[in-house]
Amino acid sequence: MSKIIAIASQKGGVGKSTTCRNLATILVKEGYTVLAVDCDNQASMTDCFGIEKPENLDTTLYHLMMDVINENDLPPKENYIIEKEGVDIIPSSIELSAVEINLVSTMSREYVLKTIIDEIKDDYDYILLDCMPSLGLMTLNVLATCSSALIPATPEYLSAKGLELVLKTIMKLKKRINPQVEFEGILLTMFEERTNLSKSILEMIKESYGENIKIFETRIPKSVKVGEANLQSMSIVDYMPGHKATIAYQNFAKELISNGRE
Repeated sequence: MSKIIAIASQKGGVGKSTTCRNLATILVKEGYTVLAVDCDNQASMTDCFGIEKPENLDTTLYHLMMDVINENDLPPKENYIIEKEGVDIIPSSIELSAVEINLVSTMSREYVLKTIIDEIKDDYDYILLDCMPSLGLMTLNVLATCSSALIPATPEYLSAKGLELVLKTIMKLKKRINPQVEFEGILLTMFEERTNLSKSILEMIKESYGENIKIFETRIPKSVKVGEANLQSMSIVDYMPGHKATIAYQNFAKELISNGRE
């Protein structure tokens, strides 16, 4: 049975797409079948995989969701899946911004994405859903589809403060729409071990949420090499094996794989 993980935060710039891209690659290297779905109209994850000009593609997530909204049959999987480095990808484009408007008047609007994922989920061990940085209808679709939510946060006051809103949203959604959804955990990204700010925010997050939500022991360090890897459309694992960020993402993946299996 596949594990469907939403990578969600209502704040931008916390490393959602980078985490999704690198986690997908590492899971494939570990022998798992992985689907990465770009659910953000900024298409950052699509870009991280080197898929250029997605607005020119015949089929992106926008087209699939519009098919469901208009009650059309979905195309065969091979017509819209793009494979990169062993990872299957459903790309996004700026067109996805139009879906939010169409969702407003759609029956069972929270389940449009779930309809798509349900058709193909049995083909994968892991499905990673990269959310947009908002809590609109598109993100609600993601949270209604997933089995767990992974929440990246940076060691900054506003990022930590924003955790409260996304956690409350997930709890409401668990009661009303998706009772199966669980918290995968909180992942600290862009972490600077030596700074007092990073240490203080980590303690604040542990005190506020540590009793009820897993906080991953692995923290992803701040590094320009991660950005360089994205610029080259490469995972940090392939761009710079042995780098501290590579080791951190590998350790994080191991933690995630063992989640719930201890």
